[in-house]
Amino acid sequence: MEIAVVEEIIFMGKQKIPWKDVEQYLKKYVGQVYIVSKSRDRIHIGGGFPDEYSESAYTKKLRGGLAKAKANAAQVIGKMIEIADNKRWVENKDPKHRKEASRGWYRYDTRFSVPVQGSEEKGKRQNVFRATLVVRSSDHGLYLYDVINIKKEASTPL
Repeated sequence: MEIAVVEEIIFMGKQKIPWKDVEQYLKKYVGQVYIVSKSRDRIHIGGGFPDEYSESAYTKKLRGGLAKAKANAAQVIGKMIEIADNKRWVENKDPKHRKEASRGWYRYDTRFSVPVQGSEEKGKRQNVFRATLVVRSSDHGLYLYDVINIKKEASTPL
């Protein structure tokens, strides 16, 4: 599987990620459409995505390196969608999402890497992470909802 590579850390701090800044950054993607290479699915970035990405219950539980990884993965959202695979459908069970996810949810696996801080040598090292893209399916199409289940790979960094 390919890897979406984050070139630089723009959201610093392990203790206090500036999630409002991340949300502002993500607004530039609203209205964009990305195509998943393997399935040819067209995934839209809707207006609610920046808020959900930065304010979801999953995001609020993140600490340390995983929070920093999610914040900085905002830079490669498009690439993360394009390289996604292992598409699977999940029924919508939450009445709160009855309208916006009327056709349920899809989950895709993706990977991204983040530079190792303090690694100034030529060819910076990168830590690799796996993640799940949560995509809502409605009568209007597929919309990226959040990125969850972020896990650092135990393999050697890039």
